[in-house]
Amino acid sequence: MRYAIYFTPRQDEPLARIAANWLGRDPFGAATKPVEAVADLAAEEVAFHTASARRYGFHATLKAPFRLAASETETSLRAAIDHFAEATPVVTIPRLFVSQIDSFFALVPEGPLPPLNRFADEVVRDFDRFRAPLTEAEIERRSPDSLKPAEFRNLCQWGYPYVFETFRFHMTLSGRAGPQESPRLRAAIDSLFADVLRQPVLVDALTLFIEPEPGAPFMVLSQHALGRRPARKTG
Repeated sequence: MRYAIYFTPRQDEPLARIAANWLGRDPFGAATKPVEAVADLAAEEVAFHTASARRYGFHATLKAPFRLAASETETSLRAAIDHFAEATPVVTIPRLFVSQIDSFFALVPEGPLPPLNRFADEVVRDFDRFRAPLTEAEIERRSPDSLKPAEFRNLCQWGYPYVFETFRFHMTLSGRAGPQESPRLRAAIDSLFADVLRQPVLVDALTLFIEPEPGAPFMVLSQHALGRRPARKTG
C-alpha cells in the first residue's frame, strides 16, 4: 500500500470533470463513461495516449507515492495533513496552459510562481517523516543512471527526483508521444481544455491518494481544504 499527497481540483469543478472524461477515470470514485473521440483522435487513440496517466488520476504531484513509515499510521498522516492545511493559505495559479514535457503533455503554469514552489517545498519537507526509506528495488525503478546529479540526490534524500530546484508543477494528460503523433494529440487536448483554461486555478486543498496494492489505480482517500477550514473526508 502506498500513499501520495497531490493537488487535484475539487470533484465538481469543471477542470476536474473535463480531465476525468479525457483520462477515462475519476479518482474520487465516481463512475466515468468510457473515453470518446476528441477532435481527430478516435476513442481508441485517446484511450491509448491516456493509459499511463489514467492509473494515477488527474493531479499535480507534491509528495510522490510512498510507503508509510513504520512509526506512523494512516490516522496520524491524515491528522498531520489537516494541521498543515489549516495553517496554509490558498495559492492562485493565474493560468494553466498545455505544454509538452519530455514528450508527454501536461498542464503547467503560464509563468514562474514562487508562492507555488514554496508551497510544494513545504509539503515535501513536512511530510517526509511519514515516508519509509526507498528500497534498492524502488531506487532502481527510477532508472538512477538517467538522472542528473541533483535529481539523484533528491531521490535518495526525499524519495523523488523532482523536488526543490528540480520541481516543476504539472498535471499530466498523456503518456509519451512521438513527433508524428504529437500535433494531433495536442490539437485534441487544446480543443477539450481551451475554455476551462481561461480561468485561474485555485490550489485550495491537499488531497491524499492511496494505491491499495501495487499496480492498482490511485484513489482519493481524503481532501483537506487550505486556509483553516475543516477537511472534507471522502473515504
